[in-house]
Amino acid sequence: MKKVVHTDKAPKAIGPYSQAIKANGLLFISGQIPVNPQTGEIVAGGIEAQTAQSLENLKAILAEAGATLDDVVKTGVFLADMSDFVAMNTVYAKYFISEAPARACVQVAKLPKDALVEIELVAICNDNYTY
Repeated sequence: MKKVVHTDKAPKAIGPYSQAIKANGLLFISGQIPVNPQTGEIVAGGIEAQTAQSLENLKAILAEAGATLDDVVKTGVFLADMSDFVAMNTVYAKYFISEAPARACVQVAKLPKDALVEIELVAICNDNYTY
């Protein structure tokens, strides 16, 4: 059984996909680009600000599902430019302080809205989430 998770505290999907799907005790969150959910625009400030906004969007979806960053088991980071890796990683490390999840990080040709970063994740999710 699967259930859609949605919150207005994160950007709306810009295509035919869900913000997140909960299935069998796991939460699969779609890639989040650094869009401010109030304005619908990419945040200014370079890779650091964009990484932080992407992670804040993920935190909002996690919270809606009753989970936290401590429940994350896997992330995928997509960078428009691998030379931003160190700066992205510095911000990322502030969110995953202990027991960091498994992670892949790759450079891609282009991201939606010309974002510099997109982050997706998988988390363990409490079955007490109400739909």
